[in-house]
Amino acid sequence: MSTALLIIDVQNAILRGKGEGARQQIVDAALDAMVKRLAMLQIEAREADIPVILVQHDGPEGHRLARGSEGWQIRPELAPRAGDLVIHKTASDSFYATDLQQRLMERGIRHLVVGGCMTQFCVDTTARSAVAHGFDVTLVGDGHTTADLGGLGFEQIVAHHNAVLNGFDAGPRTIKVADSHTIQF
Repeated sequence: MSTALLIIDVQNAILRGKGEGARQQIVDAALDAMVKRLAMLQIEAREADIPVILVQHDGPEGHRLARGSEGWQIRPELAPRAGDLVIHKTASDSFYATDLQQRLMERGIRHLVVGGCMTQFCVDTTARSAVAHGFDVTLVGDGHTTADLGGLGFEQIVAHHNAVLNGFDAGPRTIKVADSHTIQF
């Protein structure tokens, strides 16, 4: 089964201003640590000749991820290289109104290793959609994050989604959760 690494919305301003007060520094530190883990997976994928796909959210004018803005840029640690595929999206689901499924099928990819931002929106929605579109998913358990929301800390949101998504299926396709150090390409 052919595999690809899919990194979602790790853009400069993805979590900018999402933390309250001193909590922003904690959110930022968690994001930086997650980016390091994904960067290591990106290196390992490239060394194993595994396709690297970066999803970039195109926000409207005035949005923190407004297309073309500094905040919209993919974090430099994960910047695309020659041969990488960049998919632009405008919704939480990386498959919705994009050519992601077509591009994966053209490459014979049936398994996605998924990480990125924001856990409860784009990561969750894309992982579930991938399974519904006929792909197996390995969600990088320590390779996705978000900001606090609705009285929940980002740590709780990440832990909840890891628990809920592990074993999620659609027919024969499933999501399994694995930490970055256990993933081998």
